[in-house]
Amino acid sequence: MEENPIFWADGDDPQMIEAYKKAQETFKYFWREQSWEYRRIIPGLNVSCVKVMFSEPTETGEPNVEHMWINDIGFDGDRVTGYLINEPNMLMNVQVGDYIDIPLTEISDWLFAITPTAKKAKGLSKLFSSSAEPLPKAYGGFTIQKMRSDMSSSERKDHDDAWQLDFGDFNTILVVNNQEEEPENLIEHPMSKNMKENFIKFLQEYPDEIKLIDENGQSLLHRETIAGNLTSVQAALEAGADKNIQSKAGKTALDYAKQLNWQHLIPVLEKY
Repeated sequence: MEENPIFWADGDDPQMIEAYKKAQETFKYFWREQSWEYRRIIPGLNVSCVKVMFSEPTETGEPNVEHMWINDIGFDGDRVTGYLINEPNMLMNVQVGDYIDIPLTEISDWLFAITPTAKKAKGLSKLFSSSAEPLPKAYGGFTIQKMRSDMSSSERKDHDDAWQLDFGDFNTILVVNNQEEEPENLIEHPMSKNMKENFIKFLQEYPDEIKLIDENGQSLLHRETIAGNLTSVQAALEAGADKNIQSKAGKTALDYAKQLNWQHLIPVLEKY
């Protein structure tokens, strides 16, 4: 996605503004997937990026505004970081490769895409010939789906062909992989459950890991909470993780669970 296609949209459209809000509210699912991607030996994501609104003041008082994508995403529960991958069309104050650090409230969209496995792709046989590989399935993309909803069927086809992604039905925006087939993935990432025994063994072999604090003042419990990993949070607590440790932002793991609305983690952190 280094040279992703450009499609213009009205950023003041109420439906577009609602798309920004939904992207911010569901960003936790993007980060959950991205955090597991960083642990994979073999990459699983075809696309992984976040859209940000950039602005530049003008002599008229009306700023020039562009929404562009960043990748190599980082997230500490409050702020999103990454590197700009678009060449600006109007703005002169940013350029490709710039390091971006913004609060979560300033993102306007997120998108990741995964190529369906052979088993999951069977239901797509009507869309693809037997010899063709299925296109990567897109998740998120709230502003993209808003734009697609305003297009004719032929325009949508051109749009999707340009991206080479399967965006599906613009009326149904999915936020986790295999959400329709396995709705329980909304609660916990399958890798979190599958890695349970390995994670417990890791903490047994390296007990000091639960005490280490990173540059953000966050412990392993903080990071697993921010990523929404119930199994890992429970294992860390059982291994002796201190849930009262505060990050540099002055927040405990419970604070982040509430802030990101990880409902399945809040009672665990409250009652442990």
